[in-house]
Formats: sequence, C-alpha cells, structure tokens
Amino acid sequence: MGGHTGRTGDDAIEVKITAWGWVAMDPFSQLILTISVTSFLTFQWLFHKVSPWMSTRISPGFLGLSDKQKVEWNSRTVSTFHALLVGIFCLHILWFDDAVNEDPVWGDPTLVKTNVAITTGYLISDLLLIFYYWKAIGDKFFVVHHLAALYAYYYVLGHGMLPYFANFRLLAEFSTPCVNQRWFFEVLGYPKSSRPNMANGVAMAVVFFMVRIAVMPVYYSRMYAVYGTEAFYLVPWGGRVAWICSSICLDIMNVMWMHKIARGCYRVLRSARKSKASTPQENGKTD
Repeated sequence: MGGHTGRTGDDAIEVKITAWGWVAMDPFSQLILTISVTSFLTFQWLFHKVSPWMSTRISPGFLGLSDKQKVEWNSRTVSTFHALLVGIFCLHILWFDDAVNEDPVWGDPTLVKTNVAITTGYLISDLLLIFYYWKAIGDKFFVVHHLAALYAYYYVLGHGMLPYFANFRLLAEFSTPCVNQRWFFEVLGYPKSSRPNMANGVAMAVVFFMVRIAVMPVYYSRMYAVYGTEAFYLVPWGGRVAWICSSICLDIMNVMWMHKIARGCYRVLRSARKSKASTPQENGKTD
C-alpha cells in the first residue's frame, strides 16, 4: 500500500481570501462544483423531459399509468441511468486508478471526486423530487439514506479523504437497474411467473449478491489493513464515523435485503416449476 502523501484534510482544497473577503476556490474545486451543479440540472432534465418522451415510445403502457405511477416511473428511469453511469465509472477507477488503489485513505481523489460529484448532483436532485412529489414517491428511508450519503461525500469532496472506500461503495449501484425493472414489470401487469420477470428476478438476486455481499471481505480487509496507521489517524473523527459506522449499518441492511430477495426469488422459481409440472401434455398426462 502506498505511503501517505502528506496532504491532510485542511489543505485538500486550496482556498484564498481576496481583498474583499471572498473565498476563492482552486480551479479543480470549481470544476467539481460545476460537475455537481451540471449533474443536478441534467437529472432534473432527464426526469421532466427525457424520461416521459422516451417512455411513451418504448413502452405504450406508460400512457395508461396514473399520475403518481408516472412520477415514480420517471424517477426510477433516472435512477437506472445514474446507476449505470456511476457504476461503470466506478469499475474504471477500481481497475485503472493506481493512486487510489495503492493508498485507499489519501490517494489522489481526482477521478473519485468526479464520480462522487455526479452522484451528489443526483442525490440533491432526487431529494428535491421526493419532497415535491411526496405523495407519489415520498419515503423517509430514502431521505435518511440520501442525507447520510451526502454527509459522507462531504469528506470526499471537501477533504479528499477515503477515495477508495467511497468509490467501492458505488459498486452497489449496479443492483439498482434490476430493482427498478422489477417495479416496471409489476406496474405494467407482468405476472411474477412470466419469463421476463423471472429472468430479471434471478439477475437481481445474482447482481445484488455480487456487488453488495460478495465484496464485503475485500472491503473490510482493506479497512482492517489501514486501521491504526498514520493515514488512518489523519482522518478526523467525523470522517471515521461517516466511513466505519455507515459501512456497518449499510451492510447489515444489505444482508437483510439479500435474505428477502433470495427468499422471494426461490418462491417464484419454485412456483413456476410447480406450475410447469402440473401443465397437461398432449397425451393428457402431466410432466
């Protein structure tokens, strides 16, 4: 693991006070802020304009949905796009960003900050939509989740710390498209035993396990490797809480969700097998 670069949270963002008392950010911090704002505006545009236009052409059933269902449909469409975008970016960083992989606490966070800035813009956009359309998509759990994530991302964007762990957590986004697709099938009236629904259910269980459960040993082994080192003690207490406590709480929920998903997938597959076995053949017998 690479050594500490000597940069602490206090000088991670270079600022200067002008003669008029204004605080001027360094060019890269301005770029990150611009990316976050652009991300926010882009996801608002996708929700209000792109998703309704695209959905009416891809799925005729969209027009028959209620207003509340259309709001959630557009929200989930945007969620799927965000998940694929940051998930692919996350894999690129894990595979090719040597600085972050060698020093997971204080490695060069340039690419991670860019990815987190995109997610920050999305989370703020989604929070705004949740509050505005509370009757349709309001959910206290998602509000808490988004605020907790933004708190953790503050330390990444504001102090440049823990880039490896922040990026690793974004791997979980790969399970989002399948979860959203299950809702799309349900609202369009697809039976749970239909082949598209069953295929998506199996894919959801497999992907959820891979990106949220199977990766736990890798994540916590890296955490254990840096615990107690000089780089670790340079992380302020707030950053450690946002890192360690949130990780443990999130993974407890992931295990619970994985249990529910696995049971649901098993029940659907078992039901489909029984249904197929009881279907009469041409000779009047069952399989």
